Amino acid sequence: MKGNQSGLLKAVESNFIPTQSDYQINKGHGRIEKRTVSICQKLDGIPDFPGLKTLIRVESERHIYRANIIEVSTETRYYIASFIDTAKAFAQRIRGYWGVENKVHYVRDVTQGEDASRIRTTPLIQSWAIARNLALNLYRDIGFQNMAQARLLILCVFQEKKSCSFHVVIIISK
Repeated sequence: MKGNQSGLLKAVESNFIPTQSDYQINKGHGRIEKRTVSICQKLDGIPDFPGLKTLIRVESERHIYRANIIEVSTETRYYIASFIDTAKAFAQRIRGYWGVENKVHYVRDVTQGEDASRIRTTPLIQSWAIARNLALNLYRDIGFQNMAQARLLILCVFQEKKSCSFHVVIIISK
């Protein structure tokens, strides 16, 4: 939830009373992250919002280890839901969403260089997005799990054949 809903975020922050919480600790990639996901279904003091049933608060504390220095950061995020579930279930949903989001962004940015693209003309932006999606879908359809490896293989084939994409399809389908 962002501050773009007039008064909703402030109301949630000031009226959130947790009824259930789920705690998680994750280690990896040079950091330790502690997350507490709490839910609140008491909506007193919350402005009317269509279908609102649950308020969710995610408090995270991240310890990042770099060159014998520990950097600690904290963050609190709020979400709203139109259904009722447990804190643990919401924690899994949120982690799953960000896992997919990060994976998609990583592939688009690192493998395809989308963020570095200088294309700013309206029709070209959509055309390149379609082309990138087509490439990713073709890689997955062929059976690649790693998009960077798929891209490197295709580049090697292009350099070897110095020809069109038709040859790429024939070579990969062997």
